[in-house]
Amino acid sequence: MSTTKKIPMRKCVGCQEMKNKKEMLRVLKTAEGEFILDATGRKNGRAYLCFSGKCLQEAIKNKGLERSFKQAIPKEIYENLEKELEQLEHE
Repeated sequence: MSTTKKIPMRKCVGCQEMKNKKEMLRVLKTAEGEFILDATGRKNGRAYLCFSGKCLQEAIKNKGLERSFKQAIPKEIYENLEKELEQLEHE
């Protein structure tokens, strides 16, 4: 009997597509209340985004991150996430 390894799937809060967890970018909220992006996927987080600015814009428009974290997210945090995502795309 062969065993196949289960691939963890996550849903993007922007485009709503299910993808492999390793292909996604994790958004997490620290204990201090700041939101950061975790490209390693090792830290605890609740929201996932594709590696594209388009999905982040879609998440802002449909309030996907706000639903995931069950709180309002200030505009400055979205701007910081956009800058971090741009840096990750250029690496």
